[in-house]
Amino acid sequence: MEIIVGIGECAVSNQAEAKLKTFALASCVAVTAYSKIRKAAGMVHIALPSPPSEEAARQRPAYYASTGLALLLDKMHREFGCLRTELQIGVFGGADSARDRDYFSIGKKNIAAVMSQLSAMSLTVNSIEVGGDVSRTVEMDVATGKVTITTQPILI
Repeated sequence: MEIIVGIGECAVSNQAEAKLKTFALASCVAVTAYSKIRKAAGMVHIALPSPPSEEAARQRPAYYASTGLALLLDKMHREFGCLRTELQIGVFGGADSARDRDYFSIGKKNIAAVMSQLSAMSLTVNSIEVGGDVSRTVEMDVATGKVTITTQPILI
């Protein structure tokens, strides 16, 4: 069973047959969390570093690094009892989506915001594949926590 994690969405599961999957990460960043102890997995698909307003953060908390990571960790704890200390964290995406023309550097800003949030939460990143100029599809096996990444060039 595939659980699709769209832009600005967060999903968690402890169903062994499930796979969490997000498609075509360019400047967006996916953060994965896995508890080997509880065989539970989670993923959030972050689009921007921070919201333009508190209302935007309330409406779409998974959309932003500043609120999405806390949402993911809270869901893992609330639904499966996962402690932050037992989670294996992965960070993927954050490409330069427009190559030389990416004036806003959203990918780099997303990576920096995610890493800053993780550091503030005293979480260590166990797996990372970020930057570059490729689109990434990320799939996480809930039974094992294994993450598979497929890439393709970003076409503009």
